[in-house]
Amino acid sequence: MRKFLNYLFILPVIIFLGFAIQTDYLLIKPGSVDELGNIILVEGKERQEDGQFFMVTVSQHRASLWSYLYGICHPFVDVRPISRVIPPDMSQEEYNQLMQNWMQESKYLAQIIALRRAGYEVSIVSDGVEIVEFMDGSPAQGILQAGDIIKAIEGKEVTLVEEVVKYIQAKEVGEEVLITIQKGEEIKEYKIPTIANRDEPGKAALGIYVRTLNWHPLLPLKIDIETGPVIGPSAGMMFVLEILDRLLPENLTGGYRVAGTGTITIDGKVGGIGGIKQKVIAAEQAEIDYILVPEENYGEAVQAAGRINVVSVRDLDEALVFLQSLERTAGYGRRADVMRQGTFSFCI
Repeated sequence: MRKFLNYLFILPVIIFLGFAIQTDYLLIKPGSVDELGNIILVEGKERQEDGQFFMVTVSQHRASLWSYLYGICHPFVDVRPISRVIPPDMSQEEYNQLMQNWMQESKYLAQIIALRRAGYEVSIVSDGVEIVEFMDGSPAQGILQAGDIIKAIEGKEVTLVEEVVKYIQAKEVGEEVLITIQKGEEIKEYKIPTIANRDEPGKAALGIYVRTLNWHPLLPLKIDIETGPVIGPSAGMMFVLEILDRLLPENLTGGYRVAGTGTITIDGKVGGIGGIKQKVIAAEQAEIDYILVPEENYGEAVQAAGRINVVSVRDLDEALVFLQSLERTAGYGRRADVMRQGTFSFCI
């Protein structure tokens, strides 16, 4: 009897410790599916059409011992070391602030791209691109410092993070890149060899975290994008499509429920994102008809999909070509065919 009572005492302690002990891993789970018509407001442009664009998110939080075991066993959840997501020398608060900055930059880019596509003139004001942090093994460590301002790459002036990424990724892995830096009042040039991008090994990188410093577009129309606690740059493409749908006379959704994910550069290139499996699953659970995904995420997205139509896009033009090919529907949210669609054709 005493042994039984001891077990009754020990069991709650074990259960409590399992929830209290925090691991060095993050759980990546399906998140929300949010109507962009409720998030984006464009001055003088109301959404009055059938169909809807959606933003898809993932849920990410630190794993306890029990939730770590849950994540290993659950097919919809990924378990990832924190060190692969947050640099060792960066706190959670600093990382969140960086992601918030990238979200703001994504919103600005979407406004610029959509307005320019609709025929408006949009200027950009910026103080340059600031170095925030270094990854382990970055070839720029010991040469550049946090707080340095990148003014040019290969002699080409840069005002946005997207431009820095573009020029660096134009190099071959291992090739040197000429970078112009402002250190206080001084302007200096350095040649730094590139390394393979941690998430995309075929692309060149410097292993640095950067942000655009004090920048904003000069907009001819007021556009508000209220994303609440959602951070990061991966909704950029969908922001552009929603704004364009307000600015252009045609209904880009074709009456369907269209979700999507992907970063976007100033020249309309759609970039890869993390958590694609979880985003596809979240969209399917929300009965979305189509989900647009970056070309580099397409294989994994198709593997995660059941009934949802997965569409691969390399840039904004491909996304628009696909949307224009949709049969126009008479009613809101008509289910699409089960057939999967193929390709129609910010750490650096």
